[in-house]
Amino acid sequence: MSDRLDDLERRIDELRAGVRKAMRVRDGATARVLRAELRSAERAWDALVSGRPPQAEEEPQAPKAGLVTVREQVHQGLRLLGAAAQPRLIVAVSDAFFGGTIRSGQLTSLRRDEERSFRSSPFGRPYYLCAALTDRLSPARGLLTLSTWPLERRVVGPLSPRVDFLTCAIATATAIGERDSDDERALRLLVRMARNIPGATDGTLGPPDPGRVAEAARAELLVHADRDTRDRAELAERATAQLGDAARLFGAATLSTIKKENAK
Repeated sequence: MSDRLDDLERRIDELRAGVRKAMRVRDGATARVLRAELRSAERAWDALVSGRPPQAEEEPQAPKAGLVTVREQVHQGLRLLGAAAQPRLIVAVSDAFFGGTIRSGQLTSLRRDEERSFRSSPFGRPYYLCAALTDRLSPARGLLTLSTWPLERRVVGPLSPRVDFLTCAIATATAIGERDSDDERALRLLVRMARNIPGATDGTLGPPDPGRVAEAARAELLVHADRDTRDRAELAERATAQLGDAARLFGAATLSTIKKENAK
């Protein structure tokens, strides 16, 4: 049994290396074949360790069109990214990882619809798609967040756009690596992100290694994280002290809005 396990483990390592190589040179056909063989080897390894016969792989079920609303698709994308994001990035992530069908234009009025829903029935939903808040505690143009996130993650200071971009890049690279994905949409997204991160690519023509992208993004994130954390904490404290429930989610439109909130 030990020899068989060793053989399988070596084969699994070889197949994983082969998949990564095929992804780098954009050889999707080879990558799919190797991934199928890799899954078979992993099932054989599990069966050998557990003493159970290997289970046949189930065919993935395609999501039924129309079952996932635009709102839910945006929620999925933001949860994966873990930081405030622009509609076009949310759309790209939804398309690459969840087979999303949304378009950027559909998100234009979404935040306003969420605010109207909240004001008519406060906290009536498990979550709301809401605005990031600027240093003026007003809604940041074109940045969506989730109401379930702490306020510190929903405010944006001077360094926050870069920090959020790096956070999104790490999440994207990690998702590709964990899923061992060779989906061209996901790889195109990773390529675009890697171009803006020093050290994320090795200069080859193929798609970057997801692990390398995540490592490079984490290295730069360390440079900005402390300052950005302090700035966000200060903004969150101001928002908590000066804004009511609705404005903390969707922002204060003007200074007079803040004064009205304080007067309540």
